[in-house]
Amino acid sequence: MNVEMIDLGGGLRLKACCNGAGPLVLMLHGFPGLGYSWRHQMDPLARAGFHAVALDALGYGGSDRPLAIEHYTSDRQNAYLDAVLDHFGQDRAVIVGQDFGAQYAWNFAVRSSARVRGLVATIPYDYDLAGRALLGAVRTAAEDAPVMPDCASPNDPPSARFAEMARHHFVHLHYFQAVGPADRELAADPARFLANDFWALSARGDLWSWSATQSAGHGYLDALPPAPPLPWDWLSEDEFAQFVTGYDHPDPDRRFVGGLNSYRTADANWEIGRKWADHDVQVPTLFIHGAKDPSFGFFPHWRERLERRVPGLRAVVEIADAGHFLQQEQPQAFNAALLEFLAGLPE
Repeated sequence: MNVEMIDLGGGLRLKACCNGAGPLVLMLHGFPGLGYSWRHQMDPLARAGFHAVALDALGYGGSDRPLAIEHYTSDRQNAYLDAVLDHFGQDRAVIVGQDFGAQYAWNFAVRSSARVRGLVATIPYDYDLAGRALLGAVRTAAEDAPVMPDCASPNDPPSARFAEMARHHFVHLHYFQAVGPADRELAADPARFLANDFWALSARGDLWSWSATQSAGHGYLDALPPAPPLPWDWLSEDEFAQFVTGYDHPDPDRRFVGGLNSYRTADANWEIGRKWADHDVQVPTLFIHGAKDPSFGFFPHWRERLERRVPGLRAVVEIADAGHFLQQEQPQAFNAALLEFLAGLPE
């Protein structure tokens, strides 16, 4: 396995962990995550004859961490993926995305479809919590609106809908919008945040307990239930230490800037996404999700919308006893589904 630094232009670089040779499979993590989130996929992909590449997204890990929010918008993320494929001399790649990585993967499959050989996503299309949902996609099914519980009008920008949710209880989507409070809170105790968030979003966690916490006067660590001591059945102490070290930075404002700014681009992405709102996903697609992923509480009627908006859908695979981090929680099941999908792609 080797590490490469990819020039994005404008003085920005991404860190890529690479293994194997063959058709490119590019893996995109979410928040919290790193390229290390795909550690269980690297060797199986290489053994199967693929060039496995796991990125640290901009603002994370060994990649550059600019503070300016405009570096994280969906059009910039799309350009970064173009630069990554160019770096490896590939016209096309299979794109695998989890959490925000799935958002970037869906967008790339629509906006740069000629460069996508296949798509694997773990979050449903057209439910982009930080950008494009409900722009033009709700065409016939009235049951699709609203996209989130307790939300304002679907005609309002995402930040207004997040604020409406936060009138009823704490919600991170709203709390993360303002620059400063979340940055300071999470940077002050990275290990506590990462452990509690990993656990809350896992199959055995309780993310939605945050609804018992009011927004006023509370931060994310007040709302997240405490995690049990490590190790867990899917995360060892050494593995967890890799995440803590990966997020460290001498400038506290940059420790979690990639993830937080991905939420702060919500309104900008909502506007950028207007052009693409009615575009369906035509490329061959595998949708794979954890049966106990608590984030699906944000996605009403996701199966019906997925089948309607993704003509390229090859399969929907549910992984038992997996939550939001399914490729880490149940790597054998995830890898089996991934490799089967890859084997069936046309050249």
